[in-house]
Amino acid sequence: MKLTESRLHELLSPLESCQVCPRNCNANRLQGETGVCGSNGAFNISSITVHHGEEPVINGKNGICNVFFSRCNLSCIYCQNYQISCNRGEVKEREMELDEVVDSIIKKLDAGCHAVGFVSPSHYIPHVKAIIESLRISGYNPVFVYNTNGYDKVEEIRALDSYIDIYLPDYKYSNNQLAREYSKVADYHQIALAAINEMYRQRGSTLVMNENGYAERGLIIRHLVLPGHVQNSLEVLNQIAGLSTSIAISLMAQYGPVPAVQHHPNLSRTLTAAEYEQVKDELYNLGFYKGWVQELESSEHYRPDFELDKPFG
Repeated sequence: MKLTESRLHELLSPLESCQVCPRNCNANRLQGETGVCGSNGAFNISSITVHHGEEPVINGKNGICNVFFSRCNLSCIYCQNYQISCNRGEVKEREMELDEVVDSIIKKLDAGCHAVGFVSPSHYIPHVKAIIESLRISGYNPVFVYNTNGYDKVEEIRALDSYIDIYLPDYKYSNNQLAREYSKVADYHQIALAAINEMYRQRGSTLVMNENGYAERGLIIRHLVLPGHVQNSLEVLNQIAGLSTSIAISLMAQYGPVPAVQHHPNLSRTLTAAEYEQVKDELYNLGFYKGWVQELESSEHYRPDFELDKPFG
């Protein structure tokens, strides 16, 4: 069995006048128009690969099968995935058929992956639903992870409740001034916080684990500490604490400068130990007790190369 053409058309129909993400471009992506994200209505995917670099409870023993959608609804000047994100000139991507996508994922699941992650999915939510429905029809129901930059519409997150098991959002900025400067978006703070509120409403702060210690359901909020912006990180943690200090936090130190910011006054370097320690201290002082921190050396280990078949080595 497979997803019917009529059901696929129904799922993709919002792309006829796209308001899937907060940009609300109204582009007819099914007719080849592209909005701010630069994406049409096809299954444009840069990589389907086994990844071992997520949080341990998500990786599992055999890694997660990550589907990296091309382009993005943000334009972060420091993006580590710049080879496949938007507004970076030529983007490495491949236009695939749904059956081809599903077959590629099934091979990874059959090889031992227990979960499927959708990376940069905010502008491809209809496609995410189609992939998940197709996998379920084929007899596969792995853990589905929504790995997002946080710039999502509440109503779209609400409609994902029956599809997604684990929400893995970034919460990048505590204020819109920084979001405007670094990601070219004027309302990130309120949009992302509202989306995360909805994820929290659905999943709460409990990570449901299986007998192997892998997460099967829940919410993990990521925050990447940026060099020169400790105050932003302190404010982000305080805002999340306003929801609950029981939420699992992944506090990332892995920032590394990409070519586009080699001469930037703040972003051209990695974090200092003092910067990261200050943010970690706030994490603990606020009472967060679930999650992960990183070693500063992690900036050397999480740099993908999407020109390779296996971008993460």
